[in-house]
Amino acid sequence: MSNELQNIKNRFGIIGNFPALNRALEKSIQVAPTDISVLVIGESGVGKEFIPKIIHSESRRKHQPYIVVNCGAIPEGTIDSELFGHEKGAFTGATATRKGYFEVADGGTIFLDEVGELPLQTQVRLLRVLESGEFMKVGSSQVQKTNVRIVAATNVNMMKAIHDGRFREDLYYRLNTVQIDMPPLRERKGDTHLLFRKFAIDFAEKYRMPELELEQSAVHYIENYSFPGNIRQLRNLVEQMTVVERNRNITAEKLAEYIPMETHLPMVVSNQSTPKPNDFGSEREIMYKILFDMRNDINDLKSLTSELIKNRGTADLSNHEKNLINRIYTPEAQPQINSGSLLYFENNEAPAVQNPTIISSPDDSYEDIEDIEVEENRPESLSLQNNEKDLIIKALEKHKGRRNRAADELGISQRTLYRKIKQYNLED
Repeated sequence: MSNELQNIKNRFGIIGNFPALNRALEKSIQVAPTDISVLVIGESGVGKEFIPKIIHSESRRKHQPYIVVNCGAIPEGTIDSELFGHEKGAFTGATATRKGYFEVADGGTIFLDEVGELPLQTQVRLLRVLESGEFMKVGSSQVQKTNVRIVAATNVNMMKAIHDGRFREDLYYRLNTVQIDMPPLRERKGDTHLLFRKFAIDFAEKYRMPELELEQSAVHYIENYSFPGNIRQLRNLVEQMTVVERNRNITAEKLAEYIPMETHLPMVVSNQSTPKPNDFGSEREIMYKILFDMRNDINDLKSLTSELIKNRGTADLSNHEKNLINRIYTPEAQPQINSGSLLYFENNEAPAVQNPTIISSPDDSYEDIEDIEVEENRPESLSLQNNEKDLIIKALEKHKGRRNRAADELGISQRTLYRKIKQYNLED
């Protein structure tokens, strides 16, 4: 790492050594001496606001004004006045002439945060400033010049916004002369613990309390949590725990009380195009396929039985219908289906029946059929819970109780695995 990059991190309190983060900071330093426009892309809470500060501080404009404008926080009806100013009497409440940000920041830098939220009318005005450095106050016909560098940031998918007609394509390309991407915290697993320690020190000093320390299980926990709120969420978590927790040694179980639970269905994650025959994920896929095929067969069988009762048995079963019924049962329990016969399910639950009763009606008399109730809309129960428990046991046995590897094998987070182990009483 270069001394210049390390100095920037020290000046702005930036923690971490993730390659994508270093690349974003290096690009900021490289473009700072120029006047080209920069667009910072990243999720909410990743620290996009540091990039324009670095660019301004390393540019020739560092002694000139630096103004931050949150485009999403200004009402649509007043944002033009905020950015470009207005003349006295331009609208109701305009009791005096007012300078806008572009006039005040002349010679400096304006950071347009959440630029994707700008109204289309304002986007047209901003495009003119970028192209010619000219603007007009609201209610004025006099053109004014400004020399402002613009750095913009957004967490919006700009290409989708352009496709939906919410953002001008020409403005996007004017802003995006250089694009800087800030990585989300979930990709910076090695930096998460460093950030936690940094925040723990800061808040311990601020509130004059002992510093929080993470046990190894808690370190592993936060490094595998997705943090949808990114660094902002982590910072708030540490501040809250610093104030609330009496015990300064934090465990994974304690973290689980503060961080919202993530619920994930089991997923098969594989980098191979063709799974190996003995691959655990492949076995699970086969099991799910069998269960879903069984459910479809049961639904077809119910429809068939209902239709037979409705028609009072006037038509014989086809070979396909006989095969369909026989597929539901094991070979030991398969009944012999004859023409004119009707299958009666005890308790109306076909999957649970081991000894179905055949009611023969050669004389087409169905007096006893009236007592049969067919529930077409009865919900199915395939007991996925039992299969899930078996899969977890199998994964733990395969990896000799190492839960992190078992969670990776199952395609779920370790926190979800811990919860499932407790749920199924698999602690031993």
